[in-house]
Amino acid sequence: MKKICALVFWALPFIVISSNAYCWGFYGHQQLNRVAVFLLPPPLLVLFKPQIDFLTNHAVDPDKRRYAIPEEGPRHYIDMDHYGVYPFAQLPRRWKEAVDKYSADSLQAHGVVPWHIQTMLHRLTEAFRKKDLTAILKNAAELGHYIGDAHVPLHTSSNHNGQFTNQRGIHGFWESRVPELLAEKEFDFYIGKAAYISQPDVFIWNRILESAHSVDSVLLLEKKLTMQFPADKKYAFEERNGQLVRQYSTAFTVAYDRALNGMIERRMRQAIFAIASFWYTAWMDAGQPDLQSIAHQEFSPEELQRIESLHNAWNAGGQILGREE
Repeated sequence: MKKICALVFWALPFIVISSNAYCWGFYGHQQLNRVAVFLLPPPLLVLFKPQIDFLTNHAVDPDKRRYAIPEEGPRHYIDMDHYGVYPFAQLPRRWKEAVDKYSADSLQAHGVVPWHIQTMLHRLTEAFRKKDLTAILKNAAELGHYIGDAHVPLHTSSNHNGQFTNQRGIHGFWESRVPELLAEKEFDFYIGKAAYISQPDVFIWNRILESAHSVDSVLLLEKKLTMQFPADKKYAFEERNGQLVRQYSTAFTVAYDRALNGMIERRMRQAIFAIASFWYTAWMDAGQPDLQSIAHQEFSPEELQRIESLHNAWNAGGQILGREE
């Protein structure tokens, strides 16, 4: 698996990172979905392995949708600090109870990622039941994205980009710069096998709480390290995609990863396992349908047009609608 992953990482182009980078970055999300495929059992591999490029490339569709649909943004995060202190007992974990207490508008304003993951799991389960190839692949790819987001500590904080602590840019630093620089050479993605999750709601809320519990470390360790690095050592200029980009230096990035004691690698590993396990759970709950008959189907021209329309809209440029994270 390690060798396979190394080939995957080199196969994709680098992404230019700026202070406005979001989520795991295109690079990170694509790797989470791609590596997750290799954790699946043969009855799922028969479909997912031939479609691994689709699952990889379309892992970033939810981010592209944020440039077109204002409602998309809250699906990527939840401001747990809005609901008191860890373990945030005052926030009901069930959607209906949370709506009754806070209202749907209030919940949307502060993010809904744990509930949206459960919605996406239901959609994927139904797609498996119907053996609908397009719906299976679309929902699987996007479910992987939201699960990845739930494993990022700053996706659970209103201080999502260090804007309240004079650490603007830390969002992209943690989830994009570190993985892009270190994942291929340093991180171990030999994880094992996907597992059936009997209580997906409990599982994802536990991962959310783990992320929220790590927020202070993410912020405080960066601030402490900054005090040890002069500005000309913290940042460096690198050529990326033909452009000279001001970036966190290699030395600062490596030092930060070490200060975190492997947190980013652990969260990526946990995200990969969770993605594969949610895919597997959806298939199991759908009755373990035989996917051989649809494994080599091709998309219709209409389906391809719908798929590409989102990419074309994103590629045209514009701004994210709503909060960046």
